[in-house]
Amino acid sequence: MNPIHPNQRLPYSAIIDRAPLSLPDNARVVIWPILALEVWDISRPMARMIITPPQGAPMLPDFPNWSWHEYGMRVGFWRIKNMLDALGIRPTVTLNARTCLEYPRVAEACLEAGWEFNAHAYEQIPMHKLDDESASIEKTMEIIQKFCGKKPRGWFGPGLTQTYDTMDYLAENGVEYIGDWVLDDEPVWVKTKTNPIAALPYNYELHDIVMMAIQHHESHTYRDRTIDYFDTLYAESEDRPKIIAVAMHPYLSGSPHRIRYVKEAFETMMQKPGVVCWDGEQILDWYSAQVDKPSSI
Repeated sequence: MNPIHPNQRLPYSAIIDRAPLSLPDNARVVIWPILALEVWDISRPMARMIITPPQGAPMLPDFPNWSWHEYGMRVGFWRIKNMLDALGIRPTVTLNARTCLEYPRVAEACLEAGWEFNAHAYEQIPMHKLDDESASIEKTMEIIQKFCGKKPRGWFGPGLTQTYDTMDYLAENGVEYIGDWVLDDEPVWVKTKTNPIAALPYNYELHDIVMMAIQHHESHTYRDRTIDYFDTLYAESEDRPKIIAVAMHPYLSGSPHRIRYVKEAFETMMQKPGVVCWDGEQILDWYSAQVDKPSSI
């Protein structure tokens, strides 16, 4: 069977050719805060490295990089939570299902705060390496639903990975939106073999992994780039509303030398008139009421 190309699921559409959407209460820009919670299995290579191994040869178990991530779950998460609570922000929490099993204290804090639970696969393994994608997605949804009493409506792939078939498996398991595709400033409907899925506006630019772990910028770049990005979208929002996704990971944004700049970025954006903070479910429901769903493939 020939693979289904993304363009078959999502025909090209120039943003200037679409009728502008409208936000309630004269809002102009939606900030979408996203906090990722992961499980790094020490028996496998780590998802990323802050310190390269001696002689450049990765060694297992990788205690140095495992403990870097572990700091995020023990300390960094709580630093970010204090910041979000102080600002009155309820983020989307995209989490590996294993987080509910291995870091229940962290997952419980998110549940008690009323934050949206978004599925981030069972664990940090690329979708391409799974023996059974559909079964893994089903397992992920079941574990998170059992923990929080509600099936997650959204999905972020581990490392934002997908195969040609992932979208169909997600739809079969009840996923209603993804954040993996960074191809638009507005939500768009993506066709599947069953129910369509909304691709919400995400980006790799305002992403702590990209800025800090890959590009190795200084800490203040998180604030500076976020504000620069926001300023452009805010000016454009005079003609049509915009959505700005801001991604955080506890082991990066929760570090003591970064948290102040993360907070300053949110504070600066939120002081502008017409700016609201929504989670993924709120964005999905708003968009669903504005644009009709397409038929299946």
